[in-house]
Order: sequence, then structure tokens, then C-alpha cells
Amino acid sequence: MSENKHTAGHLLALLTILIWGTTFISTKILLIDFTPVEILLFRFLIGYAVLFLIYPRVMRISTIRDEMLFMAAGLCGVTLYFLIENIALVFTLASNAGVIVSIAPFFTAVLAHFFLKDEPLSRHFVVGFAIALTGIVIIAFNGRYSLQLNPLGDLLAFVAPAVWAIYSVLMRKIGDLQYHTIGATRKVFFYGLLFMLPALFLFEFHFDMERLADLSNLSNLLFLGVGASALCFATWNRAVSLLGAVKTSVYIYLVPVITLLASALLLHEPITWITMLGAVLTLLGSIISERKVRKHAPGSKLSEIH
Repeated sequence: MSENKHTAGHLLALLTILIWGTTFISTKILLIDFTPVEILLFRFLIGYAVLFLIYPRVMRISTIRDEMLFMAAGLCGVTLYFLIENIALVFTLASNAGVIVSIAPFFTAVLAHFFLKDEPLSRHFVVGFAIALTGIVIIAFNGRYSLQLNPLGDLLAFVAPAVWAIYSVLMRKIGDLQYHTIGATRKVFFYGLLFMLPALFLFEFHFDMERLADLSNLSNLLFLGVGASALCFATWNRAVSLLGAVKTSVYIYLVPVITLLASALLLHEPITWITMLGAVLTLLGSIISERKVRKHAPGSKLSEIH
């Protein structure tokens, strides 16, 4: 892989995580007037519409196997991951879920090691994972030395990163199929929305458009739909195709750090020396994992965004 593509992959992954790390603020505001499944549906409907406007062409899928890959990616990366994560937060503390979900890179590395040819699981990655997870735990508990276990919620929070790891491996496989990045992401959104429909009957859902007249609700939904969904899924999928599933997933470690900084800047929450220590350990662990995951990142066969 050329150095330019390698650099582009890292920049895309960093951009994605910078936005994903601040989405909790928008979600927290929207939860006042919307249920989790309502936020999820509206968010990805907006995202799909934006991707369609950018790339309105009909994307022809070569084989049934390819179609199945897109179906599985939509089910795992859109429907299951976000539903499981949102339901977990009903039964467990946000701090518990935040720590558990942050092990996604480790799940991704293990799956990629067995199902992808050029994604080795190295000792350096494991060391980096341990250091980063220590930092994440410190950030989450911030000096509170008690852990409240909530079995059902914690179990669901544990399942969520495993589902995301499957999605990452699927997108790495899709990245080798020479489909357009925007078209491929839109296809994933389509199946994610399709599989989301049954959830509308299982959870509280209302088509009350009057809530969108509130500028705060509208702006936060647009941020989640356009930025965190349409833009970020496209940039994340592109980064995966350029760097590989394992190397890209390491950036997930940075989410708690970005969330910490966003909380201080936007919600004026205090930053203590303990959280600063956690942030330093998290960054150190991510650097160790990223630099030592593999020596040569795989080349990309996914067509350029143009």
C-alpha cells in the first residue's frame, strides 16, 4: 500500500472517532423527547437519504454471496449493535457499558485472526489492549472504587462489541469486492433499516413529526444522521478497506477520551487528575496496539470515492 493511502486511512479513522466520540451529547438531548428505537430509525433514515443523494446510482451486486454479506453487515453493524447497546443502557450503568463496549477492538482482532488472511493477532496488540482498557476503566469510574454489577445489562453490553467485531470483519470482506464506498455503505444502511422494522413493534415508537419543529431536536438528529451515520460509516468503511479491520478498530479506544474532552467543553464537566491519567493510558495503549498490530497494511480493492 502506498504511504498516501496509509495516511488517508488513519485520517479517516480519526475523523470518524472524533465525531462518534461526541454523539452521546446529541443522543442524551434527544432522549428527552424520543425513545432509543425512534432515534435509531430517524438517524439511519436521514443517513440513507444523504447517501442516496450523494450516490443515486443503482448498485448491482455480482453474486448472492455478496448480497448475503451486505445483509449480514446491515444486521450486525446497524440493527443489532445499536439496539443491543441502547437496551443494555436501560439495565446497567453507562460507566459499565462504556468499559465493556470498549473491548470491541479485541473481539475484532480475534475474529480477524481466524477469518481474514492478513490480519494477525500479535502480542503487542494484546499489551496495548490491556493498557488502553486500564485507562478506559479509570476514566469510567473516575475514583469511584465500587462496581455495581447488573447481569442482564452487562451481558448485553458484552454482546454489543462482539456484534460490532463481526460487522468490521464483514466490511473488510466487502472492501475486497470492488464496490463503491458510498454505494456499499448505503446498501448496508438499507438492510439495517429493513431488519429494524420488527423492532418498531417490540419497542415504543411514534411517528410524531411535531417533535422535529424543535430546533434542538432537528439539529441533533441531523448531526446523528448526516455526520455520525452517513459520513462516519462511509469514512469508517473506507478506513477498514485501507488499513484492515484490526488496525482501524484500535481507534475505538479513543472514544472515551474524546467523550471526556467533549464533556468538559460542551457540558462543562470537570476533568480530574484521575481522568487525565486514564486518558494518557488509553492513548498510550492505542499507540502501542496501532503501531504493532501488523507490519504491512493490506491494500484496498474498494473503489475510490468520487
